[in-house]
Amino acid sequence: MTDWTNKASFYHIYPLGALGAPQRNDFSSVPVNRLGQIHGWLDHIQPLGANALYLGPLFEATAHGYDTANYYEVDRRLGTRADLRSLSQALHQRGMHLILDGVFNHVGRDFWAFKDLQEKHEHSAYRDWFVNLRFDRQNQHGDRFTYEGWNGHTSLVKLNLENSAVREHLFNAMRMWVEEFEIDGLRLDAADALSFSFLKALRAFCNGLKQDFWLMGEVIHGDYRQWVNAETLHSVTNYQLYKGLYSSHNDRNYFELAYGLKHQFGSGGALEGMQLYNFVDNHDVNRIASQLSNPSHLYPLHLLLFTIPGIPSIYYGSEFGMPGRRTQWDDHPLRPYFDLSGLQTHSPQPDLRLTIAHLAELRAGSPCLQHGNYAELLVAPQQFAFSRSDGSQSMVVVVNSDNEAKHVEIKMRGMADAALIDQLNPGEHFSVQNGSLNVSVPACWGRILSLTR
Repeated sequence: MTDWTNKASFYHIYPLGALGAPQRNDFSSVPVNRLGQIHGWLDHIQPLGANALYLGPLFEATAHGYDTANYYEVDRRLGTRADLRSLSQALHQRGMHLILDGVFNHVGRDFWAFKDLQEKHEHSAYRDWFVNLRFDRQNQHGDRFTYEGWNGHTSLVKLNLENSAVREHLFNAMRMWVEEFEIDGLRLDAADALSFSFLKALRAFCNGLKQDFWLMGEVIHGDYRQWVNAETLHSVTNYQLYKGLYSSHNDRNYFELAYGLKHQFGSGGALEGMQLYNFVDNHDVNRIASQLSNPSHLYPLHLLLFTIPGIPSIYYGSEFGMPGRRTQWDDHPLRPYFDLSGLQTHSPQPDLRLTIAHLAELRAGSPCLQHGNYAELLVAPQQFAFSRSDGSQSMVVVVNSDNEAKHVEIKMRGMADAALIDQLNPGEHFSVQNGSLNVSVPACWGRILSLTR
């Protein structure tokens, strides 16, 4: 894990939606500097505790951005390369890091090499750039060949990443992104579809580009240890924990979340010591305000997001409790225009962004919350407590999802007497007596107790 990511707190923007870009690229219009809008958002984003900005796809593409047409140009619907350079410079001047989407598994049908294939068929110099290409039949788009698409979607043409020319093309693009835009890392789209040989080559290449370059992969299922190791990726999206974060609140069942945390990060856990990318929503799943049955649960949920092991991330607009639910055929409700001034004036949850900022500040000042050990202390249907500790600091986190304040007694193993200070509610003190910590926890909230001894 790179040093800066131990202290990282992410803010995630899907640019094409947030910046109000047209849904399809005509590949002829004059570029429009919509990226410039983000400059005006930084005074909102940074006080949320975010020191890393993850921008979804922004290179020339046909529609949603994951259908790349040119890895070497910024999407004209968002601006120019100069506009992206300007944004990167502004971020780095603030001490923030920039992460981009690396969409390497597939391209769109407007990708320049695929267009050459459509024109020249068997005679194209790029016929080996694509997977399972056959010229003995016609496809559904009317081409005189067939090919493999990502997950069966023929609008997303799978690249042959074992082809040395394809790798050279992609890696040279990456070199340009690092040298020209000074990016600090990549989120790899569909990383679970990329071969491990490609991931190893990518990691080695990135190590040579920038010493602290960070690679995080979109992985939904499987043993994350296959991807997170010294040879492939630094981190992956923690989808296994994502589900438990919201459903443990909806189902009044913190046992589900506690089981997942213990399995991943407890003593001897499968992922102990790893820094996975934690989130409560993103551009592919329902907004957390629409996923929770009780809006008040946004508060204990975010308390957990910033205190459990891993790297927290906020998806643009969700800090206001912005709703959004996908349909079977449409993801646009998850990716709306970001009306920041409107949300600041009329927010569904006006206290949430201040809460997130406070939680991020506590995490930033607490090494044990950034990389400390995790140990479960108490689990009940709507109350949950755990500790985080490193060599210099220990904290006890307690959450309560009930609509009423609850009293809990926590057994503090191996601890006879100690004093604790509540970092969330200044001036409130507690003590361990005879190995037990008795705490009253506010409704739909929690406590972060620092151990003073």
